[in-house]
Amino acid sequence: MEIASREEYVAALLAAPRPGSDKVLAFYDSRLDLVCADPACMLVPLDDHIVHRGDGLFESICYRERRLFALTAHLDRMAEGAALLDIQPPCPFEAIAARICEVARAGGEDHGDIRVFLSRGPGGFGISPSESPASSLYIVALKSGLPDHEYYARGLTAFASSIPPKQEYLARIKNTNYLPNVFMAREAHAKNMDVAITFDDKGHIGEAAIANVAIVDKDGVLRSPGLERILPGTTLIAALELAASQMPVRKGPIHKDEIATAQEMLLLTSATLCVSITHFDGRPIGSGVPGPVSLWLREALLSEMLKTGRKF
Repeated sequence: MEIASREEYVAALLAAPRPGSDKVLAFYDSRLDLVCADPACMLVPLDDHIVHRGDGLFESICYRERRLFALTAHLDRMAEGAALLDIQPPCPFEAIAARICEVARAGGEDHGDIRVFLSRGPGGFGISPSESPASSLYIVALKSGLPDHEYYARGLTAFASSIPPKQEYLARIKNTNYLPNVFMAREAHAKNMDVAITFDDKGHIGEAAIANVAIVDKDGVLRSPGLERILPGTTLIAALELAASQMPVRKGPIHKDEIATAQEMLLLTSATLCVSITHFDGRPIGSGVPGPVSLWLREALLSEMLKTGRKF
């Protein structure tokens, strides 16, 4: 193999294929403290512990009409995770919020998604956090928009995953070790279904691979699982707060058997807000079509996002 000079290596690196680069609008790297819009330059050191140990955190934040949804809630969750992992960010979280806005502006689009990564940082290939003298912050703006009307009108299919819920001490940290979630996505693809949902050893609902789940039970109560063994999603929390003015809301264990008598089942995530799950394990939920709560919550969440989102 040829041993390249620095100049030759950098030239080859910038010319290397970058699948998905058409979706990248702009990005930021705290090591350089610069924003760039060329996806070919979006690189992370191999010895960064976020790469080879999954020692880091991330948040996914959507923006519509140049308003970032639940920015403070996302960063508050990241701050809690950083405290648990003992990762000191390279700048205060108020400054991270400002940098997110700068990256979104540099992307030049009214609608999109932000990915924020807070890493242990580079410094070695061992497991000890002491190898990394400083943390790293990476921010990426991506092209994205809400799905079309047909997506919401069709709804989703779901099934009980064979993957168990995460242990409590990991479930509430949005860390970058997502192998269980990857297995769930593979499982869904193999079954030609949309959503895999975890259940604990007592048969209680957990969460989907990248989303929270709720039901409208037979009595018309909007119910979400307790937050002990699931990631407390910002969209789930916003949905429960909005719905409380319209209907009874309750957090707590939901047994798998209750899905059969539920009026609706909902998937809640920043990217799509609220989508109806119309079939579970091959059987229809309610009438087998998206119900009124899912359709109302989608519009209510979008309206709330546009009203309260951080403008950039």
